[in-house]
Amino acid sequence: MKHESEPAKSEAQWLAELGAERYAILRQAGTERPFTGALLDVRDDGMYCCGACGAELFTSDSKFDSHCGWPSFTHPEQQQHVRLLEDFSHGMHRTEVRCARCDSHLGHVFEDGPGPLGTRYCINSLSLSFRKGG
Repeated sequence: MKHESEPAKSEAQWLAELGAERYAILRQAGTERPFTGALLDVRDDGMYCCGACGAELFTSDSKFDSHCGWPSFTHPEQQQHVRLLEDFSHGMHRTEVRCARCDSHLGHVFEDGPGPLGTRYCINSLSLSFRKGG
């Protein structure tokens, strides 16, 4: 889902803007090593946004410690802010989570989370930026 005001970027533009490490995650569907992400242990109130386009994705209220090695959330701030795709890579069947605005890879969602929805959005720290405050 592209927003009209957001022109398409070439992969070279994305690479220049994001840097190699974030580009590998956001644009090439990579995964950071578990327990290494800068946002894993953040407990402050605020908003987790797409690291590529800044779209608001997850609130701190939905974050929980799943002990999986990546920031985990029970649900997106608004469901239409993320796009879910079947992922058959690495010999597994998973559900990939992408930013609905810029189509960047964020992580995966699993059906083993707490709360009424039972979902665990397992998201790479490098796919996110954090904006402190309410």
